[in-house]
Amino acid sequence: MSEALLAPPDEAALAAAIAAAHAAGEPLAIEGNGSKRELLRPVQAARSLTTRGLSGITLYRPQELIVSALAGTPLPEIEAALAEKGQHLIAEPPMLAGLFGAGREPTIGGLVATNLSGPRRIMGGAMRDHVMGIRAVTGTGEVFRSGGRVLKNVTGLDLCKLLTGAHGTLGVITEVTLKVLPAPASSGSLALRVADLATGVRALSAGLGSPYGVSGAALLPSGGVAGLAGPLALLRIEEFAESVAYRLGRLREALAGFGEAALLGEDASLAAWQAVREAEPLGAAPEEAVWRVSVKPSTGPGVVAASGLDKALLDWGGGLVWLAGPARPEQHARVVAATEAAGGTFTLFRAPEPLRAAVAVLPEEPPALAAIGRRVKAVLDPKGILNPGRMRAGF
Repeated sequence: MSEALLAPPDEAALAAAIAAAHAAGEPLAIEGNGSKRELLRPVQAARSLTTRGLSGITLYRPQELIVSALAGTPLPEIEAALAEKGQHLIAEPPMLAGLFGAGREPTIGGLVATNLSGPRRIMGGAMRDHVMGIRAVTGTGEVFRSGGRVLKNVTGLDLCKLLTGAHGTLGVITEVTLKVLPAPASSGSLALRVADLATGVRALSAGLGSPYGVSGAALLPSGGVAGLAGPLALLRIEEFAESVAYRLGRLREALAGFGEAALLGEDASLAAWQAVREAEPLGAAPEEAVWRVSVKPSTGPGVVAASGLDKALLDWGGGLVWLAGPARPEQHARVVAATEAAGGTFTLFRAPEPLRAAVAVLPEEPPALAAIGRRVKAVLDPKGILNPGRMRAGF
């Protein structure tokens, strides 16, 4: 094993490694399985610390809808264990192998650290909403715990929310406890060929506002589902097979005015939403930059138009906009301007290292919020050794 990669076999060894790095003032690049090294800014550190040695499900109580796993546990391992009991992760987190490369399965700790959620977020909430407890190590090597293994646990400061989405800059997660739910028995989807993106978002909004329990609402500008060319509005319903068939029929009637419709059976529906979850319809080439923009759904089509990019995918009813195009500063500036005009936020999700190092990969925080962030960082990682510069220069 390379001396540049620290792979502690347990939490105690991990804490000791961080304590030693803190004493030496040595920055560390924190990762799970390295599946998202190209996410956000490049970390300037001589050595990496991986949690892949901390792997395995430590507690699973299906009747209580709770699962705990060490941070380095691969996502497929957890999904397989849950599937055996007819359950699933609520936020439908993606693997994104098409964007970051196959062969490096994401870990549950990495998914919590990045707060990544899939199509079901619109009805089930984000990953951070289902984190019930966390064990982690601070930048000084101190082990701490927040939350617990029961659903009703609100004692003390909720560090679970703080570390979820912090990208390893505040602490190294060693174990997570998640709420889970029964998986749907069946799935089906309605595909609508719409005239343009604005019409598609209106169709998605109408579907989400209907009483039929839509659990996925995406817009594929290039289509490609059920033999339909784009733009294509895709709406998913999940439940027992009889209920899915009935509600899809009613939804088709309700949205008939938006365009030509096709019904997708379970296999086709699962395949379509697996593709959406992994952002495959975006069609991003390996050398291209990828942006992830969050806006009000009604402004999504305007962001696509203002970006000047042809490659796009809209999820979450139009509120999540994926864009792909030339990895150039001027194109990044155009995406940022389009996002700011729409009152949204952006992430330079993937790009060659020179671009990620040269531009802001996330919006600047308001001064008051940034000041709070600096104080929290000073407490949890006083020497700034954990993923320095990952989110913003100097932080």
